[in-house]
Amino acid sequence: MSGSLRENVGKKDAKRLRREGMVPCVLYGGKDQIMFTASEKAFKDVVYTPEACLIDLEIDGKKFTAVLQDIQFHPVSENILHADFLQIFEDKPVKVDIPVKLSGVSPGVLKGGKLHIKLRKVKVKGLPGDLPDQIDVSISKLNIGDAFKVSQLESDKLEFMDPANAVIVMVKSTRVVASVGDEEEEEEGTESEAPAPAAEE
Repeated sequence: MSGSLRENVGKKDAKRLRREGMVPCVLYGGKDQIMFTASEKAFKDVVYTPEACLIDLEIDGKKFTAVLQDIQFHPVSENILHADFLQIFEDKPVKVDIPVKLSGVSPGVLKGGKLHIKLRKVKVKGLPGDLPDQIDVSISKLNIGDAFKVSQLESDKLEFMDPANAVIVMVKSTRVVASVGDEEEEEEGTESEAPAPAAEE
């Protein structure tokens, strides 16, 4: 992405920039904060992607490596109002949100359970060169009632920042599955409880 330094900083200037299709931005994490603008069209490959990405920023001829840390959208038009970028360095760990990608087939889902995704992104800490595009989570062992938690993630190079007991994905029982199970239990109970023979007089 390329941008230009902001000459004026203020609400009026920000409104003018947005009318012209530009987004007010801030780059921090380095020695000084840098206020700049970038075309809203340039955000397409950064915002509307399922993967985490590092961004090569060029601001008035100077190059920086950054990640998109925060972005604000208009509540009605959904136009981008403001964006915060965090400058990163190869030798300094950074905290970023990495998208979760599920793989495999859940036995619980095949039995009629419903898959519930609780965390679509996982916050990690690591060196920029060790950051993956996505976090792979296998659901091939999840039966009805089972869950995959943050504590089950494994990596030698990343530190997972979310609570260890936070659920990433789980398989819940549906009412249909539960009712069928109840009916089967009732039928089994009826068969096992045979009427007692009448007493001889």
